[in-house]
Amino acid sequence: MKAQRNKTRVVNIGGVKIGGNNPVAVQSMAKTITADVRSTVAQIKRLEKINCEIIRVGVPDMAAALCLGKIKKQINIPLVADIHFQWQLAIEAINQGVDKIRINPGNMAKDKLAIILERAKARKIAIRIGVNSGSLKSLHENKKADKASLMVNALADYIRFFENAGFRNIVISLKATDVPATIKAYRIAAQKFDYPLHLGITEAGVAEAGIIKSSVGIGTLLAEGIGDTIRVSLTSEPEEEIKTAYAILQSLNLRNYYPEIISCPTCSRAQVDVITLANRIYKEMVSQPQATWKLPLKIAIMGCVVNGPGEAREADFGLAGGRKEGLLFRRGKIVSKIKEKDFYQALQKEIAKWHR
Repeated sequence: MKAQRNKTRVVNIGGVKIGGNNPVAVQSMAKTITADVRSTVAQIKRLEKINCEIIRVGVPDMAAALCLGKIKKQINIPLVADIHFQWQLAIEAINQGVDKIRINPGNMAKDKLAIILERAKARKIAIRIGVNSGSLKSLHENKKADKASLMVNALADYIRFFENAGFRNIVISLKATDVPATIKAYRIAAQKFDYPLHLGITEAGVAEAGIIKSSVGIGTLLAEGIGDTIRVSLTSEPEEEIKTAYAILQSLNLRNYYPEIISCPTCSRAQVDVITLANRIYKEMVSQPQATWKLPLKIAIMGCVVNGPGEAREADFGLAGGRKEGLLFRRGKIVSKIKEKDFYQALQKEIAKWHR
């Protein structure tokens, strides 16, 4: 059962609506030098193919800012400019036609921010107030203070400033490397504000560790109905971020992007090679575009008679292994008994019939 969705207002980011009852959107951030337009566009196009829905790029200098318009013209998803310290870069990004600006309360003076708000309001561009624990001066000065409370207080201060300026086209985020602190901060924010929430665990680490931290943090909040858009931050290729984000959403039945592969962990009861077959099926299924499959699609690869037949019957397609052979199921009914050497071909053939 899905948790009741935390109600937030709707914000339009270049045609992608987040908040309200809209699907939780998946974002990533380009890891190229933004001023290298060719490389940046090429990476974004690769991400588009695996259904990245919003892309952010770093804007460290004016050379990068001046390239945003060229990038925007060559991509098909909304473009977000990540701005720190220099308010002039935000103004130039707006002039270049980006769809959203991200600023950090820890490094943007309010008098300069007022100029950005005025220009963004005129162009109807959203702004994400992105609180990052690593940039909060108050946190560095008082290491014993409650991290989540300091993050929310900083966010509230900037929201008041935005609202007093008549600006409400806002998205908010509160990211820390500390998973419990991040969860606590978002829970508080969800109660206090009605702006869409962008979820993430900042600097989560290399893929192996970062996937776990992000899945726990983002997944916990989504399971509670909190969150309108997500980015998995990994020290890895951005494609890994997108795949992980969709896996998190699919595990909670919030989005269907890949076929769901159910497989047993194997034990001494297994008399067929479940591991090789399950990995082969998984890698093939998730490597193909979403349009390839009629979703949702559930496939079960099971190794013995304990849970095998039951799981196989409940899936759209299933294999329940026995002694070097197994039963092939389709929508709860036995199709045939097959030898282990024919498992892969038989399953693929049955799925292909369904997709005709």
